[in-house]
Amino acid sequence: MEQKKPNFKIVADKKGARMILPNMLTLMGVCIGLSSIRFALDGRFEIAIIAIIFAALIDGLDGRIARLIKGTSKVGKELDSLTDVISFGVAPAFIMYFWKLNSLGRFGWLLCLVYVICVALRLARFNVNSNQEPSWQDNFFQGVPSPAGAILLLTPLIISLSGFNLIQLNFNIIVPVFFVSTSLLLISKFPSYSFKKIVIPRRTTIFLLFGIVLFFGLLLIYTFNVIAISSLVYVLLLPISFFHFQKLKKQHENDKIQEDDDLEDIL
Repeated sequence: MEQKKPNFKIVADKKGARMILPNMLTLMGVCIGLSSIRFALDGRFEIAIIAIIFAALIDGLDGRIARLIKGTSKVGKELDSLTDVISFGVAPAFIMYFWKLNSLGRFGWLLCLVYVICVALRLARFNVNSNQEPSWQDNFFQGVPSPAGAILLLTPLIISLSGFNLIQLNFNIIVPVFFVSTSLLLISKFPSYSFKKIVIPRRTTIFLLFGIVLFFGLLLIYTFNVIAISSLVYVLLLPISFFHFQKLKKQHENDKIQEDDDLEDIL
């Protein structure tokens, strides 16, 4: 009687196979984020910033790919947050420390510690509250997301590389201000756009594609100028997102009151 050979499988089920791709992207992102520290240590700050941006792009893709192929998991969610602490907490803090904060001595190192701790607290709160928000709040984050916080933190360095620094700026003052303000935005409950659910009309799709191609074309040619302008646009969007959130909140509170009144009338 023939004995069947055991089937050796690398992945036990189909869902496990679907989990591999997004988790691989997450690990690739953290490797790129860590490599930015090495570039900054060698004084290659341009490449260090580009590495952080690539890590941010991967961070935006891995979750969407996981949902698209139905490969989401609790492990992937926790892994994503752990790697974000490194890519958007530790790495930007080290880049800025090697660039300017090391000249401030112990105070500069204290700013780095505060920022990294705020990133960790922000991600821990996100993991706890991610499934508890009403559906109308899906387009908003509580506080600034960590990838955006990393870009905001690097903005003084980006400006110095972009050529927009026409006026002699005192970065010894500006950099600590950016560290403190970004840290507060991370741990605050300030509503900021998440851009998770954007509905694009079919007739405007061609213009959207053209805009994306134009943006990345300009990004390739005028890299740091485009990044600096994008950072400024994001900062200008923060008060807009706040007032938009307050408007939606008031609208849904009024709708809830109206529903309660209708129930009272029925009873």
